[in-house]
Amino acid sequence: MILSMTGYAVATRELAGGLLSVELRAVNHRFLDLNLRLPEELRLIENQLREKLAGKVSRGKLDCRVGFSARAETQPRLQLNTGLLAQLVALSQQARDIASQAGDLKMGELLRWPGVLATDSVTPEAMQQTALELLDIALADFAATRGREGAKLADSMLERIAKIEAIVNEVQPRLPTIVAAYDEKLKLRLVEALGSADDDRVRQEVALFAQKIDVAEELTRLSTHIVELRRILKTGGAVGKRLDFLMQELHREANTLGSKSVAVETSQASLELKVLIEQMREQVQNIE
Repeated sequence: MILSMTGYAVATRELAGGLLSVELRAVNHRFLDLNLRLPEELRLIENQLREKLAGKVSRGKLDCRVGFSARAETQPRLQLNTGLLAQLVALSQQARDIASQAGDLKMGELLRWPGVLATDSVTPEAMQQTALELLDIALADFAATRGREGAKLADSMLERIAKIEAIVNEVQPRLPTIVAAYDEKLKLRLVEALGSADDDRVRQEVALFAQKIDVAEELTRLSTHIVELRRILKTGGAVGKRLDFLMQELHREANTLGSKSVAVETSQASLELKVLIEQMREQVQNIE
């Protein structure tokens, strides 16, 4: 699968007292640029969150925001742990039976005992666990979004690759005729200038120039790059850098084709190729 570097996803869950959300936004970037924003309650799991993100995204400017929105109208309610309180009272009575001089536990001391009073608000531990779960959900949706966008990019590139291939296939069989026609034209000009068609210099000049204008090698390399492009797009994965390199190679061959051109056909082909390659290069910039 080809993945786009552009994507968005959000996952939310209602907790006691508010809403916890994980939001992911990404745009294209040469490397992985990860920006993570967290509430203080989640700082302990920052490394875990970063590891999860880096394990799923290899390139792009990725913003991950984890937030907790408390409901203003909701106040934490105190709850009495009656079971624990009963145990404390019973243990206090046992202690007095053994040490009669010991005083009774005061009500304030009982209520301050850890666990006797609790609130219905979410604990930091529960928030951390929920945040990790929400990140997994958001990443799955994020990958699906990037995959759909990547599929569109791949289809668009394949259309342009087909057009490039059609241009190459059209020019390639006509190349010998184009070269021969230009050789003949050059020979006539040299004969006019030198006065003899049998002159070795004429033959040497024509042969030398024929080598300079022969673009068969460039057309062959274009065909090779087309095959490789299709293979990469079919294989998928993090292929953006390889595709970018191939765009440079394609542009180099198309540019050479234009510089060697001695006919309208090859000049026009070079121009059309450059336009298609530039369109693909822009699309490749958004592929992971």
